[in-house]
Amino acid sequence: MAGRDALDDTTKRIIEQLQENGRRSYSEIGRAVGLSEAAVRQRVQRLTESGVIQIVAVTDPMQLGFRRQAMVGLRVTGDTRAVAAELEKLEAVDYLVLTAGSFDILAEVVCESDADLSELLNTRIRTLPGVLSSETFVYLELRKQSYDWGTR
Repeated sequence: MAGRDALDDTTKRIIEQLQENGRRSYSEIGRAVGLSEAAVRQRVQRLTESGVIQIVAVTDPMQLGFRRQAMVGLRVTGDTRAVAAELEKLEAVDYLVLTAGSFDILAEVVCESDADLSELLNTRIRTLPGVLSSETFVYLELRKQSYDWGTR
């Protein structure tokens, strides 16, 4: 399965069912999309094996004791991929993208406290070779988090 266009409408509906409830049974999904339980199981297995979908538990960091989330914008000199490779190793980094624009890299970080965020920024991120500057955007309130972009 290559891109979004390679997915037929039934497969997209299966994905939508799983996005609503990742624990929904194959038989329940089958009833909703007009397929047998076995057919749904096969499609989900193909989607998973091909990397189109992952079925994971999405947690609320606040409920797990991670009180501080932030997006860190980095300006880098030299090869951004080298800096990104080092950032990938940091457990606190949960989202990392190379960008075109004001920042070369955006890294979302999740920390237990402001003190942990400060320590991460000052000793682990800003000290990386190639990092010229950083700007940190501390999250005050999460208003929307959606995972349904794959089928709309």
